Amino acid sequence: MSLILAVLALFTLLVTVIALIWNHNTRKETAVVSPKKSGQPSSPEHSINPLTEFKWETTDPLRFRPFKPIYYITMALQSTTPSDLIRIDCNYLSRIQERKATMAKHENHTLGCLPFGAEAVQEVYSYLLGEYLPARYPTLFSRDDKVFRNRVTGASITLLPPDDPITALRRLGETVEDDMFFLRETPDGHQCIAFLCCCPSGFDPASKMGKVLKEIHVPVPSYDKIGPSMERYFSRLQVGKSATRVNWSVTTNSELFNVSGNHVNEGDQVEEDIQVDIKETRVRMELQTLTRMPKTRAILFSFKTYLYPIQDIKAEGLGPDLADAIEGLKTGNAPGMWVYKGGVRWGKSVCEYLRS
Repeated sequence: MSLILAVLALFTLLVTVIALIWNHNTRKETAVVSPKKSGQPSSPEHSINPLTEFKWETTDPLRFRPFKPIYYITMALQSTTPSDLIRIDCNYLSRIQERKATMAKHENHTLGCLPFGAEAVQEVYSYLLGEYLPARYPTLFSRDDKVFRNRVTGASITLLPPDDPITALRRLGETVEDDMFFLRETPDGHQCIAFLCCCPSGFDPASKMGKVLKEIHVPVPSYDKIGPSMERYFSRLQVGKSATRVNWSVTTNSELFNVSGNHVNEGDQVEEDIQVDIKETRVRMELQTLTRMPKTRAILFSFKTYLYPIQDIKAEGLGPDLADAIEGLKTGNAPGMWVYKGGVRWGKSVCEYLRS
C-alpha cells in the first residue's frame, strides 16, 4: 500500500510541475504578442483624427521652403502622427488621373513586388482602404463590409486584398498620390521588397528592387555619412511612431515621371551652365514618411511629390534664399551634391534669375 501511495504522490508532483511549466511558457508567449507590450495599437483607426469638414477642391497644397545657405546631408527626421500619413489637396483628381496613365504606360517601372513582399503589400492595402482613408477623410471615402468607395473618382474597390500584389499596388496607385517603397529588415540591411512609384526623380524604381539601403543610395554623394544611422533608425522604428522629412531639388521640367535626366551620375557627360526655360523650371520637393506596419513589421517608405514653379518662389521674395541654397550645394559635408542634383547644368542660369 505504501508503495502505491508513493507512486501516486510522485505522479501528482510530476503533473503539478508540468502544469507550472506550461503555464509559465503560456504567460511568456502572451506577453510577446500583447499589443500593449509590443507597442502595437489595438486598432490603428483609434489614432486617426478624422477631417469631417474636409473639401479637397479648396485645399491648397502644402508649401515647404527648407532653404539653407549651406547643404548638410542629414536624416533631418521629425516625428509625425499616423493621421498625417496621406495628404490630399486640390490637385488630387488630376494627379490620380495622371498616375493611372503612367502606370498603364510604364507598368514595369512603376509597379513591382518580390514573392516575399506580397504580404506587406496586402497589409498596407487593407490598412489604407479598410481603415485609414475612410477614417481620415470621411467626406471623400467610405466603406462597408466588402467594398471601398471613392467619392471623387467614383471607383468602388473590394476591401479584400487581391492575391496578385501588382493588382493591389495598382489599386493603391489609383487611390492615393503617395509613392511607396516596402522594406524588410535583413542581416545585410533593409531591403526593398516592393514598390509603387509614379513620380521617380531621375532614377528607375525597378532598379532598386531587392537592394538594401546602402546599395539603393550608391549614386548619392556622401550617403555613407548617414547610412549606418538610417539602418539603426529603421530597425528601431515602432508601430504608431511615424517620422517625416522633406527632400528638395530643382528640375528644368514639370514632369512627375522621370527615370533619367534630373540627376548627374558618375561618368555622365554634362553640358554646364545651360540656359533654362524659367517658365518650365520647378522646385521639386518630396514629403517623405516612414511607417512601421504592425503585422509584417515591414517599413513603408512613402512620399508625396510637390512641384513649385520657380517664378512663385521669386514672387514670394525668397529668390535670394533659394539661390544661396543652390550654391550651398557646393559646400557643407556633401559637396558632390552640386553635380549630383544637376546644379552644374542649370545653377548659374537659375541663380541669376532668382537674384534679378
